[in-house]
Amino acid sequence: MRNITVKVHPSKANLKKKDQLAWKIAEIASDKAKINKNALEMVINRIIDNASVAIASFNRKPVISAREMALAHKRKKGASVFGLSHKIKVDCEWAAWANGTAVRELDYHDTFLAADYSHPGDNIPAILAVAQQKRCNGMSLIKGILTGYEVQVNLVKGICLHEHKIDHIAHLGPSVAAGLGSLLKLNTETIYQSIQQALHTTISTRQSRKGEISSWKAFAPAHAGKLAIESVDRCMRGEGAPSPIYEGEDSIIAYILSGPGKKYNVPLPRINEPKKAILETYTKEHSAEYQSQALIDLARSLNKKIKNLSDIRKIIIETSHHTHYVIGSGANDPQKMDPYASRETLDHSIMYIFAVALEDGAWHHVKSYTPQRARRKSTVMLWRKIVTREDKKWTKRYHDKNPKKKCFGGRVIIKMKDGSSISEEIKVADAHPAGKKPFTRKEYINKFKTLTDGIITKKESDRFLKTVQDLKKLKSGELPKLNIEVKGKQRKKRSKLVIF
Repeated sequence: MRNITVKVHPSKANLKKKDQLAWKIAEIASDKAKINKNALEMVINRIIDNASVAIASFNRKPVISAREMALAHKRKKGASVFGLSHKIKVDCEWAAWANGTAVRELDYHDTFLAADYSHPGDNIPAILAVAQQKRCNGMSLIKGILTGYEVQVNLVKGICLHEHKIDHIAHLGPSVAAGLGSLLKLNTETIYQSIQQALHTTISTRQSRKGEISSWKAFAPAHAGKLAIESVDRCMRGEGAPSPIYEGEDSIIAYILSGPGKKYNVPLPRINEPKKAILETYTKEHSAEYQSQALIDLARSLNKKIKNLSDIRKIIIETSHHTHYVIGSGANDPQKMDPYASRETLDHSIMYIFAVALEDGAWHHVKSYTPQRARRKSTVMLWRKIVTREDKKWTKRYHDKNPKKKCFGGRVIIKMKDGSSISEEIKVADAHPAGKKPFTRKEYINKFKTLTDGIITKKESDRFLKTVQDLKKLKSGELPKLNIEVKGKQRKKRSKLVIF
């Protein structure tokens, strides 16, 4: 690996392409690096993971909306839409829109946390859609996905967006563009321009994850993937982009991020070095914001130790800066304590999540979020007793550069009415690579079978799992086999469309 120093340069400096971050990303996207075996197997795991959550969310309203928008853009030799017959094809950018929304809706797929936040699995819907439309083979898809993960993970390590209230999809646009460059074997110049266009068009604020969080949270990464596809399309036609997009005098660093005096250090693999960043990412056992995963596991275990939850006087969660300020009481969002809040808001409230997990000794992607569950009197009473605090020890662990030492948990102090207290901590979620029960292929397959049970047939389940595990052997034109068709009775009647 190498560290790339990124800073603002005045226009008169005429910064050379080879010294720009976008060019260096484009170089690794267009190189001929060998594929790491473990990274290849993880690609398969994450395709299974994405399919699990996409099918589980098939009949949720945002997913229906996105799918119906996509169906207004049919294309004879286009890409497939999750849940529908492989015979139904739409423009790849619209397939990315529909499938990306389906993958993101339940907040239940993979994550990577460092200087910023990310869900690298968001790269897959867009790259897969283009791969299907362009009749690519399995190995090309693997290369594209590995590049997408590599770029997003390393941008997340080097450039913090959230401190400037910029949403993390600003790293997703460039990573999808780079992944598509690898997939399609584009030249460095075309990928370079595509990355710049994709970044320029995918900058938005973090208000989408603040206060009353709406369904846009599910649409946001799908939108970035769609825009990245369109950026690559334009640049393949010879169009250019704002440049230099990172280092320019009036660019993203200068006026949206930390300003002309700031230096960022972005790690990147050397040209032709195998791309293995996907191995640093981790998926979710529970359908909730990643920083709640370990605390759900802790609450689940504490459920067995506390006989009467009404005897609790107060619960204090000592955790990292990110957890406290994003999903904790440090966010100062009254909506995080509101029983009438949206599902999207509740899955970003560790106070709510911990209360439910402590009461139930479990977590469910549907049952834990129902309005009846959120408004249960005992839950609301327990919920209101929970606060979070930043502990610099946990913040330091959160930012540890050694993946094996990074922690996303916290310490929970439960104060009882009789004056006694219980104190326990957890470093990482059970499903994390360093956790008690790390996810392996077996767990990914079990998650898939659990989430798709009753929605697809056993025959379809077996077919998909066999196909995806043979991914590297899939030939040109066979990638539509990665689509999954739900049972006919699962498809809700389409609403009337109004197209402007």
